[in-house]
Amino acid sequence: MVASKYKQSITVQITKKFENIPINLSSLKRLVKTICARFKISKATVGITIIGDAEIRRLNRRFLNSSHTTDCISFDLSDDTNSARLLELIVNGKLAVRQARRRRHSPEAELALYITHGLLHNLGFNDLKVRQAKKMHDTEDEILQQFGYGLIYNSSGKEKA
Repeated sequence: MVASKYKQSITVQITKKFENIPINLSSLKRLVKTICARFKISKATVGITIIGDAEIRRLNRRFLNSSHTTDCISFDLSDDTNSARLLELIVNGKLAVRQARRRRHSPEAELALYITHGLLHNLGFNDLKVRQAKKMHDTEDEILQQFGYGLIYNSSGKEKA
């Protein structure tokens, strides 16, 4: 019996509605594919929309009943009739720029944190309890370090969104 190679069919679509953030779209797409491979997701479509504070605040109020700004909102739109995952991430580019400046790393690294965080939520991670949050944030930093962004979440100067 010949072992089959792990085949991955991941489509990543990134839409920038907040333009004032310098990013490498190819690198962020590779990050998403790397995370999917790590968690054995072989088929998925991941949509990422980068927006600013006002729009994410509006979406946060609409979907999560919170009037505050946040770093990301994630949705798993998958259904049981299809083996492919359908994931949607809304990330705050304006917050990423502010936090990156404050924490002394690149806006892309901060945005990569938000994307990783949203994907981990869609993969079953939670950050509501201290122990769960530690596991989630340590996993984020492990992924981001392996990908070359360095220690992002647990770097000094972290401020809640």
